[in-house]
Amino acid sequence: MATIPVVVKHQGKRHNVELDPESTGETFKYQLYSITGVEPDRQKILVKGGQLKDETELSTLGIKPGHNFIMMGTPSDVSNVLERPKEKMRFLEDMTSAEIAKADGAIPAGLQNLGNTCYMNSTLQVLRSVPEMQQELVKYKPPVSDSSSSLGAVHGFGSESIAPVMDLTAALRDLYHQMAETQEGFPPFVFLSSLRKFFPQFAQMSKDRRGYAQQDAEEAWSQIISVLKARLIIKDTTPGSASETSFVDKYLGLTSQFTLECDEPAAKEAGEVIVMGEEEYLKLNCHISSSTNHLADGILAALDEKIEKHSSVLGREAVFTKKSRLSRLPKYLTVHFVRFFWKREAQKKAKIMRKVTFPRELDVIEFCTDELKKKLVPVRDKIRDVRKDEEDIIRARKRQKMIEKNEQEAEKASKESKGANKIPSNKSESKEGKDHSATKGDIEMPDVVYKTDAEVEQEKAAAVLAAKKELLALVDPSLAADEGANKSGLYELRGVVTHQGSSADSGHYTSYVKKEGPKDPKTGKPGIEDGKWWWFNDEKVSEVDADKIDALSGGGESHSALILLYRAVPVPTKEDVGE
Repeated sequence: MATIPVVVKHQGKRHNVELDPESTGETFKYQLYSITGVEPDRQKILVKGGQLKDETELSTLGIKPGHNFIMMGTPSDVSNVLERPKEKMRFLEDMTSAEIAKADGAIPAGLQNLGNTCYMNSTLQVLRSVPEMQQELVKYKPPVSDSSSSLGAVHGFGSESIAPVMDLTAALRDLYHQMAETQEGFPPFVFLSSLRKFFPQFAQMSKDRRGYAQQDAEEAWSQIISVLKARLIIKDTTPGSASETSFVDKYLGLTSQFTLECDEPAAKEAGEVIVMGEEEYLKLNCHISSSTNHLADGILAALDEKIEKHSSVLGREAVFTKKSRLSRLPKYLTVHFVRFFWKREAQKKAKIMRKVTFPRELDVIEFCTDELKKKLVPVRDKIRDVRKDEEDIIRARKRQKMIEKNEQEAEKASKESKGANKIPSNKSESKEGKDHSATKGDIEMPDVVYKTDAEVEQEKAAAVLAAKKELLALVDPSLAADEGANKSGLYELRGVVTHQGSSADSGHYTSYVKKEGPKDPKTGKPGIEDGKWWWFNDEKVSEVDADKIDALSGGGESHSALILLYRAVPVPTKEDVGE
């Protein structure tokens, strides 16, 4: 069949096009793409009864020569000109092991167990998930008074165990650097040697004297953090400023305000003063009792505790109630399940097996001071509103696609029913058949114009940008100025250290770290995550579903969460909204 000359009007221009009536709407859109540069999924071509669909056969439209089409849509920002790639394509077999290890989606390196060192391995893997710590470690230089870098002149994969090591921070920096260049299980000899030199408790031998004893991962975590607190210092880069702050205080430090009051009426009547003060610490404890079922229960029990101390008014020991509320939230929140306690009759650290559930998203506003609550609540509520709006947009798009699908099926069924009708034998029957078809066979299509996927995405992006600007405006100035603080009171779970067994002196430790999304090559920021987690079992590393995390609540000798690492739910910055 011969082509039909038509005119397509687009953005004030007239394009003369040869239309092939035997083709479909999709083919016509690609033809216009070559002329206008507007991708097919971003085109909206108006025809009688609505919008031209990809599967529409052009022969059914009754197009005549000189017909005018109106097309709407703009090309995406990506250049439509085919160019030679700026970077040479590289295949996996051409890459070094270090390059493969740094590629998006690459399996991260595990750590070899050097003899009951799973407590250290699991701790190091979770700490490694803090990108800001990685950045500061790269810039770290040991003080002049210290010995040289932990690796020094040592070469090879495992021979560094013979090197004299004193700088634990440098050892951690070098360990992470080496782990980033391999996918094999790495032997952390240098760091282990440094840890044992700094803290001899980790060099304790087992009872049978045949090797080193198992240790508590929480104690290893706390000791490593204490060293980083003293050594990993961030200097203010503002011209003329000489201020310094600890990385740990900035990104992991909590501040609380407390009151301490004697419970005995006699003390109050005698004038016992209520003590008020402020404390700084690096983790929240979750105390576990017979009534603790959820993480929030244990945290509240730790913040509102009974302690026994000397009363100056009564002149003897008395019970006091200490109530604490958080006045500063860090970007990274560490939560410790206090599962181990000293069992006197067994002379060992026993484990509390009780099941205590914990959320993947934690709201800590109930643990904060009233002053901090006023700053956080508006931001938290706005984040939830934005999420709801995004979900509504997605649901609306699904409904629209369902309506389109139903209409297409109805149109297809109508065509099939027409083809099955008997051909009339005379003119009267033919006329009658036509009248019958016009009144009963045809389906009147509503005059509805549907949005393309590209238009929906544009509207969604505009709505999200507007919501981000509103959200940014709600952030309290004092919180906005604190780069290492949580600004919404919401946290998302990023890492878990687990313990399997019935005692801290035995059993086995592993850890879980949530996978980051692929990094944007331009900004370096991680993209959309797939919801999967990495499970680090010493040198063995495997990918697991999020359901595995929900099974770490305890309730027996199987793996149960001991340490949780949460990260603040991100709040837009001025850079994100183009300000």
